[in-house]
Parts: sequence; C-alpha cells; structure tokens
Amino acid sequence: QVQLVESGGGLVQAGGSLSLSCAASGLTFSSYHMGWFRQPPGKEREFVATISWSGGTTDYANSVKGRFTISRDNAKNTVYLQMNSLKPEDTAVYYCAAKSRSRIFSWRDAYDKWGQGTQVTVSS
Repeated sequence: QVQLVESGGGLVQAGGSLSLSCAASGLTFSSYHMGWFRQPPGKEREFVATISWSGGTTDYANSVKGRFTISRDNAKNTVYLQMNSLKPEDTAVYYCAAKSRSRIFSWRDAYDKWGQGTQVTVSS
C-alpha cells in the first residue's frame, strides 16, 4: 500500500534550520505532485509548499516564501523541505501529501495521500 513517511522534525531555536524528508513507497513517485502542509497547535492544517511531478514547478505559502525550499529526488522517491530562518510561528506538525499528476497542480486541489506527520518545534 501507499506509504508516506516524514522524518527530520525536532526542536530548534528561532533563526535555525531544519530539513524534512518524506520517503514514498507503494506508488510511482514520479507520477505524483507532492506537497507539504502543517498544523500548528490548536489550528487547522495549512498549506506550506508544493512541487510538481517533474520538479519543474513549485509554489509556497506567503508565510514561508524566501525561507523554505521544496525539492524532490524522483530516483530516491523522496521529497524534501529545507526550512531556514525558522520562527516560533513555524511550530507545527508537518505533513507530506501526494496526488496524481493527472490532478490540478494547485495546492487548493485536494491531495489524497498523506503521511503521519513530524513535529517541528521552534523555541524563541
């Protein structure tokens, strides 16, 4: 079955960096758009970044533009999220998500496969 497994979360001080990874299995990775979402404590899940199946197109939430970078390695079935200049408001559970390349690329179009999430905590 399809599995998306996030890793790389942890505790970091404000201004620091973390790199998240999401390893996919059970699907043809290169046929899927991939996304990162997050859920801050007590809030709803929100979009962070997305990357097209080829890696040629990316999109970011305004709150992370210029600080976060999404990338993918189709040979390794892995999508990454490099997070720099972290702020306390970036504290959240971060989720990896996938949807078929036949779907609309826009992050507003639903993703149908999700990982379990990894906790990122940024201390002030």
